[in-house]
Amino acid sequence: MFRSLFRRSRRPGRANRLGGFGSGELLLFGTFLAIAAVAVVLVTPSGGLPAASEGVPQGWISTPYGPLSPADRDFLVKVRQAGLWEIPTGQQAQQRADSKRVKEVGMHLMTDHLKLDAQVLSVAGQLDVVLPSQPSADQQRWMGELSSAFGAEYDRIFANRLRQAHGRVFTAVAAVRSGTRNDLIRSFAQRAVEVVMKHMTLLESTGLVDYTALPEPPAPQ
Repeated sequence: MFRSLFRRSRRPGRANRLGGFGSGELLLFGTFLAIAAVAVVLVTPSGGLPAASEGVPQGWISTPYGPLSPADRDFLVKVRQAGLWEIPTGQQAQQRADSKRVKEVGMHLMTDHLKLDAQVLSVAGQLDVVLPSQPSADQQRWMGELSSAFGAEYDRIFANRLRQAHGRVFTAVAAVRSGTRNDLIRSFAQRAVEVVMKHMTLLESTGLVDYTALPEPPAPQ
């Protein structure tokens, strides 16, 4: 089609050509380019790039590190609350526990959660997630229970309450580590999984954990 248009536009006897094209040919070619440019604009989404929220499920938030899910945010809250009761409880064990091993385990829990707490505050700050300033209702109840115990009774309550709590947290942390789409959360969840596993092993090393009191594992799917 364009060849026939070019042929009709040529005027015999005119020698004014630029780069091998006559002025009529240049005019038609320029018109074609302008039409093509308009077509590209019409079929291209606004801005030329997909919106940042495209592909992000409802309730999720777009961040520079990838989408942030409600489960990701809840994970940060749980890690923060774990530190808010395990740090003072680990310190308390130094005065109230009867067993040397329980005192050692309490020291490990306190030291590890001081580091983890600093990390969760940093991660939450980068992702604009608001964290709690006090433990959960269950954790506050456990702290009250421990505060009324001494010696061997304290050791038993300490080992079992903390082992149960770590088992619950481990399930949530492992699920986030497995399924998160956020790079920052994935890296921090990896660290949290390692800490929770370490603490469960330490608590079990006291020889005081009643495994029959632990919740049953979820059924395979």
